[in-house]
Amino acid sequence: MDFLFIADPLESFKVSKDSTLAMMRVAQEAGHQLWFCQSRNLLWREKVATADCQTLAIKPSGTSWFELGDLEGRALNSFSAVFMRTDPPFDIEYLNTTWLLSAAVRQGAKVFNDPGAIRDHSEKLSITEFPELIPPTLVTRELSAVEQFHRQHLDIVIKPLDGMGGMGVFRVGPDGLNLASIVETLGENGARTLMVQRFLPEITQGDKRVLLIGGEVVPFTLARIPQGSEIRGNLAAGGKGVAMPLSPSEKAVAEQLAPILNQRGLFLVGLDLIGGYVTEINVTSPTCFVEITEQSGFDVPQFWLKAVEKALT
Repeated sequence: MDFLFIADPLESFKVSKDSTLAMMRVAQEAGHQLWFCQSRNLLWREKVATADCQTLAIKPSGTSWFELGDLEGRALNSFSAVFMRTDPPFDIEYLNTTWLLSAAVRQGAKVFNDPGAIRDHSEKLSITEFPELIPPTLVTRELSAVEQFHRQHLDIVIKPLDGMGGMGVFRVGPDGLNLASIVETLGENGARTLMVQRFLPEITQGDKRVLLIGGEVVPFTLARIPQGSEIRGNLAAGGKGVAMPLSPSEKAVAEQLAPILNQRGLFLVGLDLIGGYVTEINVTSPTCFVEITEQSGFDVPQFWLKAVEKALT
């Protein structure tokens, strides 16, 4: 099969732990032909959604881990599968990419995750569909609403809706120190919507990443544990990743959501759980394949590939 990966520049990959590279490698080992392009290489040309792309070969060693072929224009519906693996932020150009991919889907392309489903699922706001599974949460632009929420819960976390990797996450304790300043700065004086949640002390046990693939649950999670005085467990913020089996409660939450999200075209999902609560539903380019595989022995890339092959039959 021909697999097209739409991703960030290959030179930017963190080779030792990149989940997209792990997907590429296992697909190549199974005999599939890899193709690569960036979002900027997608276009609508002569009534067809197209990619200016290159063949990709993963090299075992050497100065570069990849080799690209000549540039070639191909209709997106000519590939066996198209994988959207461009990292956030989910800005206007990301949105434009999903619209081009939706045009490809209408022409018969098989895109993972479905671009319409990505558009419909804000990685932070989508949790509001499942209020019984989330911590006390407020979404607002209004400082007064945040102040009232703080008086009720005393210890809170404030974050922007378009943040990633723990960017822009602030904790405000019972003293309310700098609350107004934080809200005004993050919210740009009411111009941007914020999410506010009750602080979950269970973060010390890790911000758990649970992978859902093809409607099935990967049985190991990566607990991203904050270090030192940090409250953020995100690996990009210095958190330590520790793979561990899902607890019964975590498994129950994941098994509840997996078939629902998969039916909507969200083939690969990264649930974030703290203390059993769902805090985010990541659908753009979920990661942690390599860390879970290396520490647990459960082969996540192989699990992913078998699910893809099943979905394409």
